[in-house]
This record gives sequence, C-alpha cells and structure tokens, in this order.
Amino acid sequence: MRIGIIGAGMAGLSCAQTLRHQGHNVIVFDKGRGPGGRMSTRRIDTPLGEAAFDHGAQYLTARDPAFVAQVERWAQDGHVARWSPAGPGAWVGTPAMNAPIRSMASGGDVRWNTAIQTMTYDGKWRIRNERFDAAIVAVPAEQVAPLVTAHDVALADAARSAVSDPCWTVMAAFDGTVPIDRDRLTDLGIIGSAVRNSAKPARTGPEAWVLQASADWSRAHLEDDPKMVQRALLAAFADHIGTGSPAVIATSVHRWRYAKVDASNHGAIWNADIRLGACGDWLLGPRIEAAWLSGQHLAEFVGSTNRAVSKQHL
Repeated sequence: MRIGIIGAGMAGLSCAQTLRHQGHNVIVFDKGRGPGGRMSTRRIDTPLGEAAFDHGAQYLTARDPAFVAQVERWAQDGHVARWSPAGPGAWVGTPAMNAPIRSMASGGDVRWNTAIQTMTYDGKWRIRNERFDAAIVAVPAEQVAPLVTAHDVALADAARSAVSDPCWTVMAAFDGTVPIDRDRLTDLGIIGSAVRNSAKPARTGPEAWVLQASADWSRAHLEDDPKMVQRALLAAFADHIGTGSPAVIATSVHRWRYAKVDASNHGAIWNADIRLGACGDWLLGPRIEAAWLSGQHLAEFVGSTNRAVSKQHL
C-alpha cells in the first residue's frame, strides 16, 4: 500500500520503518524543520561558543525486549549512550537527544516544514493533494481529533480523552561551572527538573542547564509572557545554587503545550474498514519507549490487515 503518516516523531517513524520493511511505500509529513519533536535539541550561540540543550525529553529507558534490542542497535551505531544521573537504565541520544530520531528519518521519505491541517477520504486518502491507500496520524492526542473527527468518531473521542500536562522550559548557558555536585536534580519548588546538559555524553560547549517547570506551575502560568517565565525559573534555580553562581550568558525559553500525557492502554488504533490509524505515547504511556512500541503495534495491525486482504484476493 501507499501510506501517508502525519507526524515524524518517535511513534510515526517507528511505524514508518516497519511498514517499509513490510514492503509498503510510506511518506511521512511533519510541520517541524527537522528531526526531534519532543526529543529536540536547541543550539544557541554564546560568547563562549555554541551551547546545546535537550529541551524536551531528557533521557530514555528500555524495558520491553524489542525496544531493548532497538536501543542496543542505536548504541552500536553511536546514536545513544548510557547516562547514570538518571539511573542505571537511562540512555541519552549522542551527540544530541534527537540522534535516534535523525537516524530513523534518514532512511525514508520525510517531508519537513509540512503542516497538515486536514485530510479527506473518498475510498482513498488525500493528504496535500497526494492520494494514499492508508493514513496514519502520529501527533499529540490534542491534534488528532481535528484531523479524524469527520472520518472516525470513536478515534476522535479516544484522542479527546487523553490529557497532556504542559511544561515551560528555560535553557541557560553560564560562564562557568554551576557549583552543584549533581548533574540532575528534581523537585526544586517550581522547577520539576534541572539538568546539566553539557555534562551528558558527547556534549561540547559551555556550561548549559535545562530547567523544566513542574506540571502544576506550567499549567497555572501557561499563557504567561516567556520573559516572566524565564525570570521565575532562573530565580528559583539561583535560590537553590546560593552564592557563587556564575553569570548567565545566554538563554532561551520554550513552552511545551503537550509534554507528558495521561495515556490509555490501547497501544495503537487501526480502523481496517477505511485504513485509518493512530499511534503515539498517548495510546500507551508517557515514555519514549511507549511511543516507539505504539508505532510498532500499529504497523503490526496494518500488516495483519494487508495479509487478510491478500488472502481474500487469492
């Protein structure tokens, strides 16, 4: 089949890879400028050189045997490395968190800078004036319903029932080492997580920290001015550091409206009658592993449908 996938995050690319292995012709559309999504890395010029920040997911873990095997392959290819500050089972992308996504995207047809607002169905799916035998949505739950309501009410309702926590993130580069003896801290008042990004494996550049606000604080201040958010998180971090803090030499702020989802246990959803599917962490769990597994589950559903159709034709 010719299959169109909307969303080039971990779930969409996981599904795309397996579908291609099954022999399908797959095209992936994504509104972003390049690989990353919630595994993105932002780079900022500073007086001390370029600073890098993994401003979305900070690390990943692997429990399911299939994902463990996938992570081991990434490690062999140099795309991930272990990161002990988050625990013995934690991994980070190298040289940036988006390295696994970049590797997955490189093997197929991915159309960047391509936002999809609607799709139509008349026996075939039409996405941006291209026709497909099947369509898959691999975007955050809040973005699923507007795309599929006209075609599958049950799928749209399932997406609406999934609620994501927001997260304000402040990235800060310093002109010296922040005097804290750990590279990852949690629950610092309004700061849910503080990570010394420059200490992760294969990182270069000046001292760089990623400060992520708690879900409650982010929700309460969701529409605040980014400069106010920056001042609040930097002040909270300075209070924790105490005296002797180095100077901030560069900053950036990012608001994740859909950061961590309260997931269902569907795994993935596939409507074989109209060949419409959905995958993503909102269908399995708020982890990178869950997003990858959801994409795998959906590819299996699609493959089963295709085999059944082939038998009928025989």
